[in-house]
Amino acid sequence: MAGQPEHVLVVGAGLAGLRTTEQLRSAGYQGRISLVGAEIHAPYDRPPLSKQVLTGDWEPERIVLRSLEALDELGVRTYLGLRAVALRPGEIELSDGASLHSDAIVLATGVVARTLPGQPAAACTLRTLDDALALRTTLEKIGSLLVIGGGFIGAEVASAAVARGVAVTVLEAMDVPSGRALGPVLGALAARLMTEGGVDLHTGVRLTGFLDAGERVAVALEDGRTFEADACVVGIGGTPHVDWLADTGIDLGNGIPCDASGRVHGLDGVWAVGDVACWEDAVYGDRHRHEHWTSAGDQATVVARDILGADPPQPTVPYFWSDQFGLKIQLIGRSDLADDVTALHGEGMTGGPLRGTVAGFFAGDRLMAVAGFGAARFVARYRPLVAAGAERATVLETAAALSNR
Repeated sequence: MAGQPEHVLVVGAGLAGLRTTEQLRSAGYQGRISLVGAEIHAPYDRPPLSKQVLTGDWEPERIVLRSLEALDELGVRTYLGLRAVALRPGEIELSDGASLHSDAIVLATGVVARTLPGQPAAACTLRTLDDALALRTTLEKIGSLLVIGGGFIGAEVASAAVARGVAVTVLEAMDVPSGRALGPVLGALAARLMTEGGVDLHTGVRLTGFLDAGERVAVALEDGRTFEADACVVGIGGTPHVDWLADTGIDLGNGIPCDASGRVHGLDGVWAVGDVACWEDAVYGDRHRHEHWTSAGDQATVVARDILGADPPQPTVPYFWSDQFGLKIQLIGRSDLADDVTALHGEGMTGGPLRGTVAGFFAGDRLMAVAGFGAARFVARYRPLVAAGAERATVLETAAALSNR
């Protein structure tokens, strides 16, 4: 593709897709932009689905990121309620049989909620606005809830249900909840947060299947125990939405493989952003999918500039948060690269209060990530140290200085 494209086609109207269109215009692009979305709704913010929308504190209008009128004013033509079903060179085929042609295509189709074998219709998932509204209605009518999966979505659903007076049981396959993101040490703190919040938590369990329980939902475990509740939510992560790309010949084992600028390996004129995209890490050399809100916007900026041939933005540090049981859990950096966790602030890691606890994740002597429980004023101060891969001594000196203020 020589020069700037005449038409940029963005497939996926979530945060990553929307931000790509906005960044294209912000960078001065004057050509055509089309935005395809499988849902009928205008682009909306997903994090509140398991928080403020589910609790009833917010109505759907409050999470709209940009209305259809505002998209039209931005010069973005929308195709909502339509799925992409095939990708060919310079062309996307839609579920209504129509095709859209473009000289630059951005894939932002996100993930779909993972389900369990034999999962009944009564066991719901939470990924879309419609899912959240249906579950909110359910929570208004039930007395007990079974949550399968103790990750951030499961924990946030449990938190919202407890706040409504619902008795909640959480079943988690790993030894600690949120273990993949937080590791075993801080995952144990997430477990404390759940149980202290009133959840009946069971970890290290394996389901053998769902049982017939009439209008209720029941599951059986390998150890012979059974659990039953008025309703059930399955929150066991998401699967990249890539089945429609099966004929492209690219490796889709962990999302869409991209270089550090979002260009899809093996496909000319195609980029990918957001949860579905598996980008090369320019710093650490591996390939990684970041299913986080801030990463979607950061990647959109990189891709928009790459499409237009502009200089790339400054590198950013991965960040995510989770609001549950009255605390905000935050993590900056890549905890998956660490081999050691060290307390920096607070007493949570020694059995004390969770609020105010901050820990550093180190690989050898280098800081890879920092996580905090109800400690936003501390966590933000470590962002430049994480970005620089600061030495342990420097991190500990910073922690001492912050604690003495």
